[in-house]
Amino acid sequence: MAATAAAPSAAPSDAAAALALPLKDRVAIVTGSSRGIGRTIALHLASLGAKLVVNYTSPGSSAQADAIAAEINSSSPGSAVSVRADISDPDQVKSLFDAAEEAFKSPIYVLVNSAAVSDSKYPTIANTSVEDFDKTFSVNARGAFLCCREAANRLKRGGGGRIIMLSSSRVGALKPNNAAYTASKAAVETMVKILAKELKGTRITANCVAPGPIATEMFFAGKTEEMINKVIDQCPHSRLGETNDVAPLVGFLATDAAEWVNGQVIRVNGGYV
Repeated sequence: MAATAAAPSAAPSDAAAALALPLKDRVAIVTGSSRGIGRTIALHLASLGAKLVVNYTSPGSSAQADAIAAEINSSSPGSAVSVRADISDPDQVKSLFDAAEEAFKSPIYVLVNSAAVSDSKYPTIANTSVEDFDKTFSVNARGAFLCCREAANRLKRGGGGRIIMLSSSRVGALKPNNAAYTASKAAVETMVKILAKELKGTRITANCVAPGPIATEMFFAGKTEEMINKVIDQCPHSRLGETNDVAPLVGFLATDAAEWVNGQVIRVNGGYV
């Protein structure tokens, strides 16, 4: 019996394409994405089909932000821009959102706030200066508030709008030293839980991702080898986290599949406490 010729492979269905690129053409802003966790998140969201605004603050980070945008555009032309903005400044936060809408002629679907500062001196409360406390809260708490406020007023309503704030597992662990940083992130977690309720009816979700110790410049700054080894020893996996341990969770929260996850703080820390 003659063999029957195989039918040509069918083109991928819309459903399959949506599964492969769940954020296709959705505009996402990732603050603090010139380096560290934010950088990996930006690249991951781009791999899911999102159009990216790579945000940075200092002029010294311009080349890194431009390089990330170029990397994204090399595989998907016109899918990324870099925008400088200090998230502790309300006018600059507004300009950041304006730039996103202007660049892609589309509403913003996703905000990921990864920008943060930490005190590499790791002081006790008794030794924390007012200036360092104010700087920490200016970026970490005030900046998060400004980003949440702008996003609540400007993100796509009716489905797909996602607000994702990065917090810290320090809030759950309450380790000594660097209390200002921990307290600033606790404020972020509180705001997000309230924001999720205030956005009732919009189908915009608001969640926090709280990484544990992640091998980034911020983590290593000011730490001795002894301090680093102590942190590693406290983790059940006996290692530091990597930025790639965090980005996929943020990517999931940005998709339609995560609509039922709202007002949550998810600690992604390998069991570190």
